[in-house]
Amino acid sequence: MNKDVKKLLNEHQQLIHSESKKVTSHVQRDDGDWFVNTLMLEGVDSPFKYKRKQPYRSLKGSRVNLTYYRATEVIAGFEMEYMKVVRVKTL
Repeated sequence: MNKDVKKLLNEHQQLIHSESKKVTSHVQRDDGDWFVNTLMLEGVDSPFKYKRKQPYRSLKGSRVNLTYYRATEVIAGFEMEYMKVVRVKTL
């Protein structure tokens, strides 16, 4: 873990860091000025979401390091948990 990640984790106690996770699915969709990216990771049931200003190459099959926190959103009256990504690094 590099010193930038350690600094983030020390400053924000709710953040979680995972290393070398395999991406099984990567979907991008246009949301106005942003592209919402959703990742599914091997062995994890919750989606990981982040936004970018530009489309990004597919991460499917790649290994990534992620820094994220748990969040919830209401979809069709159901509360759904997802992971809000603040940092993605491909390996």
